[in-house]
Amino acid sequence: MKLGAFSISLAVKDIHKSKAFYEKLGFTYKGGNIDQNWIVLRNENTVIGLFQGMFEGNIITFNPGWDSDAQNLEEFDDVRAIQNQLKAQGIELTGEADETTTGPAHITLTDPDGNNILIDQHR
Repeated sequence: MKLGAFSISLAVKDIHKSKAFYEKLGFTYKGGNIDQNWIVLRNENTVIGLFQGMFEGNIITFNPGWDSDAQNLEEFDDVRAIQNQLKAQGIELTGEADETTTGPAHITLTDPDGNNILIDQHR
C-alpha cells in the first residue's frame, strides 16, 4: 500500500507564534496562506502543516499521488483502493471516500491510541 507524502498537521493556537517558533528550528515556508490560518513548513525531508482554528488535535497526514516535495507521482495507489484494502483488513474508518468518484478525495481513521490519520488525495 503506497500512502504517499507524509506530514504532521498541527492544530495551533497562534499561527504567527508557531511559525516563528518552527522557523527557529530551521523550518522554512513551503506553501499555504497564513491569512487563511494555514501554512506548510519544511526542514529537509520533514514537513509540518500549521492550522489555526481548523480542527482539534494533531493529525498524521498522508497524500497519495505526491512525493515528499508535493510533486505529482505518475503511479500511486488511489485513496479509494487504499480505503478498500484497509476495510478488507478490518480497519474501521471514521470517514470514507465516495467510491463512485475519481480524483481528489480523503479518508480518515484513528489508530489504537487515538491518533487521527488523514489520507488526503489532491488529484
